[in-house]
Amino acid sequence: MNREAGRTTVGRGPEAAGRTFSETYAERFAGIGIEDLPAEVVRTLVSGLIDVAGLCIAARRADYVRAARAACDDAGGPCTALGHEDGLGAAGAALVNGVATHGEDFDDTLEGSPAHCGAVVVPAVLAVCERYGLAGRDFVRGAACGFELMCRLNRTVPGGMHRACFHPTAVTGAFGASFGAGAALGLGARPLTMAMGIAGSLCSGIIEYLTDGAWTKRLHGGWAAQSGIRAALLARHGFTGPRTVFEGEHNAFRAFSPSVEPDYEALAGGLGETWVAEQIAFKPYACGTMIHPYIDCMMRLAESGAGAGDVADIECRTSPLIVHRLWEPLAAKQAPPNAYAAKFSVPYCLAVAFHDRAVGLEQFTEARVADPAVRALASRIRYVIDPDDEYPANYRGHLRVRFRDGRIEEYVQPHFRGGVREPLRRGEIVAKFRSNVRYGGWSAARGEELLALCIGIADAPAPLDLSRFRGG
Repeated sequence: MNREAGRTTVGRGPEAAGRTFSETYAERFAGIGIEDLPAEVVRTLVSGLIDVAGLCIAARRADYVRAARAACDDAGGPCTALGHEDGLGAAGAALVNGVATHGEDFDDTLEGSPAHCGAVVVPAVLAVCERYGLAGRDFVRGAACGFELMCRLNRTVPGGMHRACFHPTAVTGAFGASFGAGAALGLGARPLTMAMGIAGSLCSGIIEYLTDGAWTKRLHGGWAAQSGIRAALLARHGFTGPRTVFEGEHNAFRAFSPSVEPDYEALAGGLGETWVAEQIAFKPYACGTMIHPYIDCMMRLAESGAGAGDVADIECRTSPLIVHRLWEPLAAKQAPPNAYAAKFSVPYCLAVAFHDRAVGLEQFTEARVADPAVRALASRIRYVIDPDDEYPANYRGHLRVRFRDGRIEEYVQPHFRGGVREPLRRGEIVAKFRSNVRYGGWSAARGEELLALCIGIADAPAPLDLSRFRGG
């Protein structure tokens, strides 16, 4: 890296000649056509849209989604909050769809530097397309650029935002949504650069929800989505933002991840040639991503025929970097205060997986979380630090089970199932969509109509109209 004129620049390509990353990114992707996108990127985007749509329907009747919808004061607008009766403005629709998508922590993630792109970029770009009469191909172009930016920003400071008490989805999401919305609108390189600069002042989202399972994490996807729309529209009308938002003396990485030196090669390397967005992962379980490999281990223990009463205790080897989010305080994780807090508890998720052979939406109700049998098993699950754990480069699960008769068995899941080493197939994502639609109270026929739109989004004509997917 070189430091010139009060900013850090990448010592290669256009950046070395004085252009900042935001300028370089905007110049590279302004005006990109759907035909310029790799087939795998388009496939990932379509899978992401399917996943988001199903999750919006699944959560549409949840109390936190109802609260988000009621808080919107733009009823009667042209944009759609999926599964809700009235139209909203672009910002309101993006907020509600983002909250619904991320609300159950069942949405996509980026392995290695976890963030939830779909919950931010998809609602933002859908709302802009519906509001401004754009076509499905505009959605694909914008979403591709927004996904890629968000992925690259997260890879630049892996783990650093969490350490600073910020939620990466909330922070990098505002940038991704700003570019996605702006690219869909067809903005040129300069306003796209300004949109990213403006988004830097609209980022927010702390992780204090971990203390008591408050709803604020659920807000982060929708808030970043609407913030991105605001940034794009401000830039469209001439409002300016710092072009040095990622490199300057007071840049976003320094503000939101002060303990980690940015890897600018991860940010800018192979831009337009290598698409990090292809590596987005889809979740098989409705809880924190790093818990998934442990659940796979617990499922195998359950399938072995052992009973809960046979287990004396279970010890899990774990990375020290996830302890504060998923393991401590241990007593509270073994007896979560509510259903949402249970999604970030390894002991609860393992215990309910053993009893139910499932970790879906039905496993995170207040009644299920309070079940004495589940809590009894969770109280016997603890952790030890593994200094050689590969997190965040790889998510690994490990159980050492001590039985009451003295036997010891170990189970290992070497990677995240659903991630780059073992991705979910399109058929599995569609099956998840259908299950979520049923959970949300829609008919199968209604769900299939929405699924067909998602699969054929690239060919959807202008204006993109989602109004037939309002209501129940």
